[in-house]
Amino acid sequence: MSKTLVAYFSASGTTSELAKEVAEITGGDLFEIMPEQPYTKADLDWTDKNARTTIEMQNETSRPKIANKINNLDEYDTIFLGFPIWWYVAPHIINTFLESYDFENKTIRPFFTSGGSGAGQTDEILHKCAPKAMWRPAKRLYANNTDRIRVWINDLE
Repeated sequence: MSKTLVAYFSASGTTSELAKEVAEITGGDLFEIMPEQPYTKADLDWTDKNARTTIEMQNETSRPKIANKINNLDEYDTIFLGFPIWWYVAPHIINTFLESYDFENKTIRPFFTSGGSGAGQTDEILHKCAPKAMWRPAKRLYANNTDRIRVWINDLE
């Protein structure tokens, strides 16, 4: 029997709400990817060149540490992976997550939230972090749009 995990990182709560909705629709287990050092409001100020997220995102090799771990990833066949878009890509903590586990023969279905920007090179970058996974294209989702989320979840493409 196929088992689903909804893993997500949410800095402001928007992605968290969507992840809960995806988990409810799929019947999947929920796992929040939590940074070892939580992000403050100042850290998230993308207009500040000295903000933590600005510095992290300018360094392609940055891998923020994760505070928690999944001990039973081998039980899951499908992983819905949620995150906000930062500077047209997934936050680097998502790269840390993907590089921390073996996703061979697992289907990963990324979804993201964004205040206006698209996914940029998100798919290309994430696929390199877990090259043995079976990837689906990243999809922008919106809160309170359950019908569209259901259509996306049920889409085999």
